[in-house]
Amino acid sequence: MHGEGAREARGDTEVDGLSRFNTASETEIRAAAVADVYFHRTMEVLRARDLENTPVHMEVAYKTSNEDDWFVAAGLDEVAGLLEKVEVEARAVPEGTICRPNEPILTLEGPYGAFAEHETAILGFLCQASGIATGAARCRLAAGDKPVISFGARRMHPSITPMIERAAYLGGCDGVAVELAAQRLGISASGTIPHALALILGSTAETARAFDEAVPKDVPRTILIDTFDDEKFGALIAARAIPDSISAVRLDTPGNRRGDFRDLMREVRWELDRNGFEHVKIFASGGIDVEYILHLNPVCDAYGVGGAIASAPMIDYSLDIVEVNGEDRSKRGKRGGKKRLLVLEDGTRRVVPTTSPIPAGANDLLQPLDEAYASPLNVSALRDRVISQLATGDYAL
Repeated sequence: MHGEGAREARGDTEVDGLSRFNTASETEIRAAAVADVYFHRTMEVLRARDLENTPVHMEVAYKTSNEDDWFVAAGLDEVAGLLEKVEVEARAVPEGTICRPNEPILTLEGPYGAFAEHETAILGFLCQASGIATGAARCRLAAGDKPVISFGARRMHPSITPMIERAAYLGGCDGVAVELAAQRLGISASGTIPHALALILGSTAETARAFDEAVPKDVPRTILIDTFDDEKFGALIAARAIPDSISAVRLDTPGNRRGDFRDLMREVRWELDRNGFEHVKIFASGGIDVEYILHLNPVCDAYGVGGAIASAPMIDYSLDIVEVNGEDRSKRGKRGGKKRLLVLEDGTRRVVPTTSPIPAGANDLLQPLDEAYASPLNVSALRDRVISQLATGDYAL
Protein backbone atom coordinates (compact mmCIF):
# COMPACT_ATOMS: atom_id res chain seq x y z
CA MET A 1 0.00 0.00 0.00
CA HIS A 2 1.54 3.32 -1.06
CA GLY A 3 0.94 7.05 -0.95
CA GLU A 4 -2.45 8.33 0.16
CA GLY A 5 -3.85 4.87 0.85
CA ALA A 6 -1.00 4.09 3.24
CA ARG A 7 -1.47 7.37 5.08
CA GLU A 8 -5.19 6.66 5.47
CA ALA A 9 -4.46 3.19 6.83
CA ARG A 10 -2.11 4.68 9.43
CA GLY A 11 -4.70 7.31 10.38
CA ASP A 12 -2.42 10.22 9.45
CA THR A 13 -4.16 13.60 9.50
CA GLU A 14 -1.53 15.75 7.82
CA VAL A 15 0.23 15.81 4.46
CA ASP A 16 3.45 17.79 4.15
CA GLY A 17 2.73 19.44 7.49
CA LEU A 18 -0.72 20.67 6.46
CA SER A 19 -4.04 19.44 7.79
CA ARG A 20 -6.00 17.43 5.23
CA PHE A 21 -9.28 18.97 6.41
CA ASN A 22 -10.17 22.63 6.83
CA THR A 23 -10.64 22.38 10.58
CA ALA A 24 -8.67 23.29 13.68
CA SER A 25 -7.34 20.61 16.01
CA GLU A 26 -7.99 20.55 19.76
CA THR A 27 -4.36 21.56 20.27
CA GLU A 28 -4.78 24.58 18.00
CA ILE A 29 -7.99 25.65 19.75
CA ARG A 30 -6.40 25.37 23.20
CA ALA A 31 -3.40 27.37 21.96
CA ALA A 32 -5.74 30.17 20.77
CA ALA A 33 -4.59 29.69 17.20
CA VAL A 34 -8.21 30.26 16.13
CA ALA A 35 -8.43 33.66 17.83
CA ASP A 36 -9.26 36.79 15.86
CA VAL A 37 -5.95 38.54 15.27
CA TYR A 38 -6.97 41.65 17.16
CA PHE A 39 -6.92 39.67 20.41
CA HIS A 40 -3.28 38.74 19.75
CA ARG A 41 -2.49 42.38 18.99
CA THR A 42 -4.37 43.52 22.08
CA MET A 43 -2.16 41.29 24.21
CA GLU A 44 0.96 42.72 22.53
CA VAL A 45 -0.16 46.19 23.54
CA LEU A 46 -1.05 45.17 27.11
CA ARG A 47 2.27 43.36 27.59
CA ALA A 48 4.12 46.44 26.36
CA ARG A 49 2.35 48.42 29.10
CA ASP A 50 2.73 45.62 31.68
CA LEU A 51 -1.08 45.39 31.91
CA GLU A 52 -1.64 41.82 30.67
CA ASN A 53 -2.76 40.69 34.13
CA THR A 54 -5.33 43.44 34.66
CA PRO A 55 -8.25 41.94 36.66
CA VAL A 56 -11.51 42.05 34.72
CA HIS A 57 -15.03 40.72 35.04
CA MET A 58 -16.72 39.74 31.77
CA GLU A 59 -20.12 38.36 30.89
CA VAL A 60 -21.78 36.61 27.96
CA ALA A 61 -25.31 37.71 27.13
CA TYR A 62 -27.60 38.05 24.13
CA LYS A 63 -28.81 41.59 23.60
CA THR A 64 -31.76 42.33 21.35
CA SER A 65 -34.58 44.84 21.21
CA ASN A 66 -37.12 41.99 21.28
CA GLU A 67 -37.50 41.11 24.96
CA ASP A 68 -39.81 38.20 24.05
CA ASP A 69 -37.00 36.29 22.33
CA TRP A 70 -35.83 33.10 24.01
CA PHE A 71 -33.05 30.62 23.42
CA VAL A 72 -31.56 27.42 24.81
CA ALA A 73 -28.09 27.88 26.31
CA ALA A 74 -25.77 25.19 24.94
CA GLY A 75 -22.07 24.71 24.26
CA LEU A 76 -21.07 25.32 27.88
CA ASP A 77 -19.59 21.82 28.03
CA GLU A 78 -16.95 22.78 25.47
CA VAL A 79 -16.30 26.12 27.18
CA ALA A 80 -15.68 24.21 30.42
CA GLY A 81 -13.25 21.93 28.60
CA LEU A 82 -11.37 24.88 27.13
CA LEU A 83 -11.07 26.69 30.48
CA GLU A 84 -10.23 23.72 32.68
CA LYS A 85 -6.55 24.72 33.01
CA VAL A 86 -7.02 28.47 32.59
CA GLU A 87 -6.66 30.96 35.45
CA VAL A 88 -10.25 32.15 35.52
CA GLU A 89 -13.31 31.95 37.75
CA ALA A 90 -16.17 30.99 35.45
CA ARG A 91 -19.82 30.83 36.45
CA ALA A 92 -22.67 29.80 34.15
CA VAL A 93 -26.30 28.81 33.94
CA PRO A 94 -26.89 25.05 33.75
CA GLU A 95 -26.56 23.65 30.23
CA GLY A 96 -29.99 23.52 28.61
CA THR A 97 -31.42 26.52 30.47
CA ILE A 98 -33.95 28.48 28.41
CA CYS A 99 -32.90 32.12 28.72
CA ARG A 100 -34.07 35.55 27.65
CA PRO A 101 -32.20 38.58 26.25
CA ASN A 102 -29.89 40.45 28.62
CA GLU A 103 -29.63 37.50 31.00
CA PRO A 104 -25.94 36.65 31.59
CA ILE A 105 -25.37 32.98 30.78
CA LEU A 106 -21.64 32.95 31.55
CA THR A 107 -19.33 35.19 33.58
CA LEU A 108 -15.52 35.18 33.60
CA GLU A 109 -13.35 36.80 36.25
CA GLY A 110 -9.57 36.88 36.43
CA PRO A 111 -6.47 38.37 34.80
CA TYR A 112 -7.49 39.42 31.32
CA GLY A 113 -4.44 37.91 29.66
CA ALA A 114 -5.31 34.44 30.94
CA PHE A 115 -8.36 34.12 28.71
CA ALA A 116 -8.50 37.13 26.37
CA GLU A 117 -7.36 35.17 23.33
CA HIS A 118 -9.99 32.48 23.95
CA GLU A 119 -12.90 34.86 23.30
CA THR A 120 -13.26 33.76 19.67
CA ALA A 121 -13.50 30.08 20.64
CA ILE A 122 -15.78 30.69 23.63
CA LEU A 123 -18.30 32.62 21.56
CA GLY A 124 -18.03 30.11 18.71
CA PHE A 125 -18.82 27.23 21.06
CA LEU A 126 -21.80 29.03 22.56
CA CYS A 127 -23.31 30.85 19.58
CA GLN A 128 -23.58 27.87 17.26
CA ALA A 129 -24.56 25.18 19.77
CA SER A 130 -27.20 27.47 21.32
CA GLY A 131 -28.59 28.25 17.87
CA ILE A 132 -28.92 24.56 16.99
CA ALA A 133 -30.46 23.69 20.37
CA THR A 134 -32.91 26.57 20.01
CA GLY A 135 -33.85 25.47 16.48
CA ALA A 136 -34.53 21.98 17.81
CA ALA A 137 -36.57 23.35 20.71
CA ARG A 138 -38.75 25.37 18.34
CA CYS A 139 -39.40 22.28 16.23
CA ARG A 140 -40.13 20.35 19.42
CA LEU A 141 -42.71 22.96 20.45
CA ALA A 142 -44.32 22.94 17.01
CA ALA A 143 -44.54 19.13 16.83
CA GLY A 144 -46.03 18.67 20.29
CA ASP A 145 -45.70 15.01 21.26
CA LYS A 146 -44.83 13.85 17.71
CA PRO A 147 -41.26 12.58 17.18
CA VAL A 148 -38.67 14.92 15.68
CA ILE A 149 -35.42 13.40 14.38
CA SER A 150 -32.29 15.42 13.55
CA PHE A 151 -31.49 14.82 9.87
CA GLY A 152 -29.24 17.82 9.23
CA ALA A 153 -25.67 16.67 9.83
CA ARG A 154 -25.09 16.26 6.08
CA ARG A 155 -25.75 19.98 5.64
CA MET A 156 -22.73 20.96 7.76
CA HIS A 157 -19.02 20.17 8.01
CA PRO A 158 -18.55 16.55 9.16
CA SER A 159 -15.97 17.48 11.79
CA ILE A 160 -18.67 19.18 13.86
CA THR A 161 -21.30 16.48 13.42
CA PRO A 162 -21.15 15.29 17.06
CA MET A 163 -21.65 18.87 18.29
CA ILE A 164 -24.61 19.41 15.94
CA GLU A 165 -26.32 16.19 16.98
CA ARG A 166 -25.65 16.76 20.69
CA ALA A 167 -27.15 20.27 20.55
CA ALA A 168 -30.12 19.03 18.50
CA TYR A 169 -30.82 16.23 20.96
CA LEU A 170 -30.36 18.49 23.97
CA GLY A 171 -32.80 20.97 22.42
CA GLY A 172 -35.56 18.37 22.21
CA CYS A 173 -35.05 16.09 19.23
CA ASP A 174 -36.12 12.50 19.89
CA GLY A 175 -33.21 11.06 17.95
CA VAL A 176 -30.20 11.79 15.76
CA ALA A 177 -29.14 10.17 12.50
CA VAL A 178 -25.36 9.90 12.87
CA GLU A 179 -24.14 6.79 14.66
CA LEU A 180 -20.98 8.30 16.18
CA ALA A 181 -23.03 11.07 17.77
CA ALA A 182 -25.69 8.65 18.97
CA GLN A 183 -23.05 6.46 20.62
CA ARG A 184 -21.65 9.46 22.48
CA LEU A 185 -25.16 10.37 23.62
CA GLY A 186 -25.88 6.84 24.77
CA ILE A 187 -28.86 6.40 22.44
CA SER A 188 -29.61 4.46 19.27
CA ALA A 189 -29.17 6.21 15.94
CA SER A 190 -32.38 6.90 14.01
CA GLY A 191 -32.73 6.51 10.26
CA THR A 192 -34.89 5.11 7.49
CA ILE A 193 -33.89 4.33 3.88
CA PRO A 194 -32.17 6.55 1.29
CA HIS A 195 -33.35 6.86 -2.28
CA ALA A 196 -30.04 5.25 -3.29
CA LEU A 197 -31.11 1.86 -1.91
CA ALA A 198 -34.40 1.97 -3.76
CA LEU A 199 -32.71 3.01 -6.99
CA ILE A 200 -30.18 0.17 -6.77
CA LEU A 201 -32.81 -2.46 -5.90
CA GLY A 202 -35.22 -1.17 -8.51
CA SER A 203 -38.58 -1.02 -6.72
CA THR A 204 -40.27 0.09 -3.53
CA ALA A 205 -41.50 -3.40 -2.77
CA GLU A 206 -38.08 -5.01 -3.17
CA THR A 207 -36.52 -2.28 -1.06
CA ALA A 208 -39.02 -2.89 1.75
CA ARG A 209 -38.47 -6.67 1.66
CA ALA A 210 -34.67 -6.39 1.53
CA PHE A 211 -34.58 -3.96 4.42
CA ASP A 212 -36.93 -6.14 6.45
CA GLU A 213 -34.78 -9.22 5.84
CA ALA A 214 -31.37 -7.68 6.51
CA VAL A 215 -31.77 -5.09 9.26
CA PRO A 216 -32.13 -6.05 12.96
CA LYS A 217 -35.74 -6.42 14.08
CA ASP A 218 -35.49 -3.69 16.72
CA VAL A 219 -35.04 -1.07 13.96
CA PRO A 220 -38.44 0.38 12.96
CA ARG A 221 -39.49 -0.43 9.39
CA THR A 222 -40.00 3.08 8.04
CA ILE A 223 -40.06 2.71 4.26
CA LEU A 224 -39.33 5.49 1.78
CA ILE A 225 -42.14 5.42 -0.79
CA ASP A 226 -41.65 8.22 -3.32
CA THR A 227 -38.60 7.13 -5.35
CA PHE A 228 -40.65 5.64 -8.21
CA ASP A 229 -44.32 5.82 -7.28
CA ASP A 230 -47.10 8.25 -6.64
CA GLU A 231 -47.21 8.50 -2.86
CA LYS A 232 -50.61 6.94 -2.23
CA PHE A 233 -49.68 3.92 -4.39
CA GLY A 234 -46.15 3.72 -3.01
CA ALA A 235 -47.52 3.57 0.52
CA LEU A 236 -49.68 0.58 -0.35
CA ILE A 237 -46.84 -1.13 -2.21
CA ALA A 238 -44.59 -0.82 0.86
CA ALA A 239 -47.29 -1.90 3.31
CA ARG A 240 -48.26 -4.94 1.25
CA ALA A 241 -44.60 -5.95 0.81
CA ILE A 242 -44.02 -6.29 4.58
CA PRO A 243 -47.52 -6.12 6.12
CA ASP A 244 -46.57 -7.66 9.46
CA SER A 245 -43.57 -5.47 10.24
CA ILE A 246 -44.00 -2.08 8.56
CA SER A 247 -44.26 0.77 11.05
CA ALA A 248 -44.29 3.89 8.87
CA VAL A 249 -43.91 5.29 5.38
CA ARG A 250 -41.62 8.24 4.72
CA LEU A 251 -42.52 11.00 2.30
CA ASP A 252 -39.51 12.95 1.05
CA THR A 253 -41.29 14.27 -2.02
CA PRO A 254 -39.34 16.94 -3.97
CA GLY A 255 -40.77 20.44 -3.71
CA ASN A 256 -41.65 20.60 -7.41
CA ARG A 257 -43.82 17.48 -7.02
CA ARG A 258 -45.49 18.21 -3.71
CA GLY A 259 -48.23 20.66 -4.43
CA ASP A 260 -50.05 20.79 -1.10
CA PHE A 261 -47.95 18.38 0.96
CA ARG A 262 -50.62 18.07 3.62
CA ASP A 263 -53.25 17.17 1.05
CA LEU A 264 -50.87 14.59 -0.41
CA MET A 265 -50.51 13.06 3.05
CA ARG A 266 -54.28 12.97 3.47
CA GLU A 267 -54.47 10.86 0.30
CA VAL A 268 -51.84 8.49 1.70
CA ARG A 269 -53.65 8.28 5.03
CA TRP A 270 -56.95 7.54 3.29
CA GLU A 271 -55.52 4.73 1.18
CA LEU A 272 -53.65 3.15 4.08
CA ASP A 273 -56.70 3.25 6.34
CA ARG A 274 -59.17 1.86 3.86
CA ASN A 275 -56.80 -1.02 3.04
CA GLY A 276 -56.36 -2.11 6.63
CA PHE A 277 -53.10 -0.33 7.42
CA GLU A 278 -54.38 2.10 10.04
CA HIS A 279 -51.34 1.36 12.21
CA VAL A 280 -48.85 2.59 9.62
CA LYS A 281 -47.57 6.07 10.49
CA ILE A 282 -46.61 8.90 8.13
CA PHE A 283 -43.11 10.35 8.43
CA ALA A 284 -42.20 13.59 6.62
CA SER A 285 -38.75 14.85 5.63
CA GLY A 286 -37.20 17.28 3.17
CA GLY A 287 -37.31 21.02 3.84
CA ILE A 288 -39.23 20.61 7.09
CA ASP A 289 -39.21 23.62 9.43
CA VAL A 290 -41.41 25.05 12.19
CA GLU A 291 -44.02 26.45 9.81
CA TYR A 292 -44.18 23.21 7.83
CA ILE A 293 -44.58 21.19 11.02
CA LEU A 294 -47.48 23.35 12.15
CA HIS A 295 -49.07 22.96 8.72
CA LEU A 296 -48.63 19.18 8.57
CA ASN A 297 -49.49 18.32 12.18
CA PRO A 298 -53.14 17.44 11.50
CA VAL A 299 -52.08 14.39 9.47
CA CYS A 300 -48.33 13.78 9.88
CA ASP A 301 -47.00 11.55 12.67
CA ALA A 302 -43.25 12.26 12.77
CA TYR A 303 -40.62 14.55 11.25
CA GLY A 304 -37.05 14.38 10.02
CA VAL A 305 -35.68 17.93 10.21
CA GLY A 306 -32.46 18.91 8.47
CA GLY A 307 -31.24 22.44 7.83
CA ALA A 308 -33.85 24.13 10.03
CA ILE A 309 -32.00 22.64 13.01
CA ALA A 310 -28.41 22.02 11.83
CA SER A 311 -28.08 25.46 10.24
CA ALA A 312 -30.43 27.31 12.58
CA PRO A 313 -29.51 30.98 13.14
CA MET A 314 -26.82 31.27 15.77
CA ILE A 315 -27.53 33.07 19.03
CA ASP A 316 -25.63 36.33 18.69
CA TYR A 317 -23.99 36.49 22.11
CA SER A 318 -21.35 39.02 23.00
CA LEU A 319 -18.63 38.71 25.64
CA ASP A 320 -18.11 42.08 27.30
CA ILE A 321 -16.02 43.56 30.08
CA VAL A 322 -18.25 45.08 32.76
CA GLU A 323 -15.64 45.67 35.47
CA VAL A 324 -11.90 46.50 35.41
CA ASN A 325 -9.73 46.45 38.54
CA GLY A 326 -12.85 46.29 40.70
CA GLU A 327 -14.34 49.39 39.03
CA ASP A 328 -17.56 49.34 37.02
CA ARG A 329 -16.62 49.86 33.38
CA SER A 330 -18.57 48.96 30.27
CA LYS A 331 -19.09 50.12 26.71
CA ARG A 332 -22.09 52.07 25.54
CA GLY A 333 -25.30 50.07 25.21
CA LYS A 334 -24.27 47.52 27.86
CA ARG A 335 -25.38 47.22 31.45
CA GLY A 336 -22.29 47.70 33.59
CA GLY A 337 -21.13 45.93 36.74
CA LYS A 338 -21.25 42.39 38.07
CA LYS A 339 -24.67 40.80 38.00
CA ARG A 340 -26.64 37.91 39.42
CA LEU A 341 -29.33 35.99 37.54
CA LEU A 342 -31.85 35.23 40.25
CA VAL A 343 -34.71 32.76 40.23
CA LEU A 344 -37.38 34.03 42.61
CA GLU A 345 -39.74 31.91 44.68
CA ASP A 346 -42.51 32.27 42.08
CA GLY A 347 -40.19 30.94 39.32
CA THR A 348 -39.63 34.29 37.62
CA ARG A 349 -36.15 35.61 36.97
CA ARG A 350 -34.46 38.87 37.70
CA VAL A 351 -31.06 40.27 36.70
CA VAL A 352 -29.66 42.37 39.56
CA PRO A 353 -26.32 43.95 40.47
CA THR A 354 -24.28 41.82 42.87
CA THR A 355 -24.46 44.77 45.29
CA SER A 356 -28.24 44.37 45.60
CA PRO A 357 -29.70 42.27 48.43
CA ILE A 358 -30.99 38.85 47.42
CA PRO A 359 -34.74 38.46 48.05
CA ALA A 360 -35.75 35.73 50.47
CA GLY A 361 -36.05 32.35 48.76
CA ALA A 362 -34.21 33.46 45.60
CA ASN A 363 -31.36 31.46 44.05
CA ASP A 364 -28.59 32.52 41.68
CA LEU A 365 -28.65 30.51 38.43
CA LEU A 366 -24.99 31.29 37.78
CA GLN A 367 -22.94 28.51 39.36
CA PRO A 368 -19.23 27.57 39.15
CA LEU A 369 -18.60 26.10 35.70
CA ASP A 370 -15.85 23.74 36.81
CA GLU A 371 -18.12 22.15 39.42
CA ALA A 372 -20.92 21.66 36.90
CA TYR A 373 -18.59 19.77 34.57
CA ALA A 374 -16.51 17.93 37.14
CA SER A 375 -18.00 14.73 35.71
CA PRO A 376 -19.68 14.03 32.34
CA LEU A 377 -23.26 15.23 32.08
CA ASN A 378 -26.18 13.02 31.13
CA VAL A 379 -27.42 14.70 27.95
CA SER A 380 -30.71 12.78 28.09
CA ALA A 381 -31.37 14.40 31.47
CA LEU A 382 -30.52 17.82 30.01
CA ARG A 383 -32.95 17.16 27.16
CA ASP A 384 -35.69 16.22 29.64
CA ARG A 385 -35.05 19.50 31.44
CA VAL A 386 -35.38 21.51 28.23
CA ILE A 387 -38.66 19.77 27.38
CA SER A 388 -39.95 20.41 30.89
CA GLN A 389 -39.15 24.11 30.57
CA LEU A 390 -40.89 24.26 27.18
CA ALA A 391 -43.99 22.64 28.67
CA THR A 392 -44.27 25.04 31.59
CA GLY A 393 -43.10 28.32 30.06
CA ASP A 394 -44.54 30.91 27.71
CA TYR A 395 -42.41 30.47 24.61
CA ALA A 396 -43.82 31.81 21.36
CA LEU A 397 -42.83 30.26 18.03
